[in-house]
Amino acid sequence: MMQKLLDGLNTVLVINTFVVLGSFAWLAIAVIGRSAGLSLGLDLWYKLWEPVFTPALGILMGGALLSGLISQITKRWPQRAKSG
Repeated sequence: MMQKLLDGLNTVLVINTFVVLGSFAWLAIAVIGRSAGLSLGLDLWYKLWEPVFTPALGILMGGALLSGLISQITKRWPQRAKSG
């Protein structure tokens, strides 16, 4: 049960990581385009910052902490059962 939860969480985190990296790449390209005088979606990126990218970053950070916590619990749980 715990392993399925951890696998699902890790899958979601991998997908979310690519969303965050993609948004960073979009930001970098849009900023370079703005400096060259091209409109490559920087205004749209700013509009999507609060509703899309901020929660994606929060989920990535929180999920990484939760994944580490679950991993530590599952690693130590059999040790406690054997010693008790």
